[in-house]
Amino acid sequence: MARDILVTSALPYANGATHLGHMLEHIQTDIWVRFQKQRGHNCIAVCGDDAHGTPIMLKARDAGITPEELIAGVSAERQRDFADFHVVYDKYHSTHSDENRELSSAIYNKLKDAGHMTSRTIKQAFDPEQQMFLPDRFIRGECPKCGAPDQYGDACEACGATYQPTELGNPVSVLSGATPVERESEHYFFKLADFEAFLRDWTRSDHLQEAITRKLDEWFTAGLRDWDISRDAPYFGFKIPGTDDKYFYVWLDAPIGYMASFLNLCKQRQAQGEELDFDTFWKADSDAELYHFIGKDIVYFHALFWPAMLKGAGYRTPTAIHAHGFLTVNGEKMSKSRGTFIKARTWLKHLPAEFLRYYFTAKMSGKVEDLDLNLDDFRSRINSDLVGKYVNIASRCANFITKRFDGELAGTLDNPELFQRSAAAADEIAEHYEQRRFAQ
Repeated sequence: MARDILVTSALPYANGATHLGHMLEHIQTDIWVRFQKQRGHNCIAVCGDDAHGTPIMLKARDAGITPEELIAGVSAERQRDFADFHVVYDKYHSTHSDENRELSSAIYNKLKDAGHMTSRTIKQAFDPEQQMFLPDRFIRGECPKCGAPDQYGDACEACGATYQPTELGNPVSVLSGATPVERESEHYFFKLADFEAFLRDWTRSDHLQEAITRKLDEWFTAGLRDWDISRDAPYFGFKIPGTDDKYFYVWLDAPIGYMASFLNLCKQRQAQGEELDFDTFWKADSDAELYHFIGKDIVYFHALFWPAMLKGAGYRTPTAIHAHGFLTVNGEKMSKSRGTFIKARTWLKHLPAEFLRYYFTAKMSGKVEDLDLNLDDFRSRINSDLVGKYVNIASRCANFITKRFDGELAGTLDNPELFQRSAAAADEIAEHYEQRRFAQ
């Protein structure tokens, strides 16, 4: 029986080039989607650019262009990169869209009307020279736990501690070098704890990998805190309904971008006379399936905030969230200084996309594990597997058929039992694909 399946990849942030870490996720997604379509299912894949936030606003300002011009250029480059790596989406859209503005406002209003939103005055770091509130990553100083210098305003890379920006020693603004001052501002919060019972059940009901469920247990133990979903002007994003200078935090409208991309596809298909109904996939009692492919670093948003938002606003929740690990190169974290931060376009200048697709596939297990691009192993696998086995077999067979059989195949199978034995493995192979055990 054909299944209705909607698949998404995490939306890449629209302020930089596509790199091989992106490609790890999007290649995995593409393989799984191709498998489902070949099985005859109605499988639809959507994605888009995560196009809001302070970093994009500031990068556009530094480049002397508008944020809209910046994200348009990044989107065009991103889609060329994906196409050249043979990654295909039924719709590639953007969070900076009419559909996302409408859906984000509607979901916010539903949550507010149901009593799941609150507001209160908080203290924030403010740059007196730039005249703007500073996101955590735009403040650096000494770690309050270990004293390490030049640490970000939210976490220490030396000891792993997390803290508030106001706790940093000798803080400075990354933008101006000025010492931040504290200022008060009213902010809006999503009451995540309202959904604790639902989330405890949902996270233990086969929607997540076991390793992710265990990680979420740590957050339940620590207690679910209110989530700040607002940011102060100046900010590139959508204004919160009923406010003059408050904007949705990028992580509120980013996952709603999945819905927005699909809604745009529905409009496009309907304009072409085809049937594709938004509610069929997103209504609370939908029989369709919804899968998100994401990196392990954004599980918190996708496995807690996102299902809680959907539940509170009356929409369906994900069937499953498939998380993967990071990409390392020669056993080390991707690094520009070490020359292991490889852009997708750089790869394509030197090697075929299929080589990377094959290498990633041969190491994908479906688990939340980091995947290492070991360049010696890569060379060995390509030469041994692709050239030494697949190409060699095809070349030899073509030679035999041409020289000894006048270029024609036999009319009957010489060994039907061998064919039957191979064909009988179809269900086992399909299950490996279904569970993302591509290496198998």
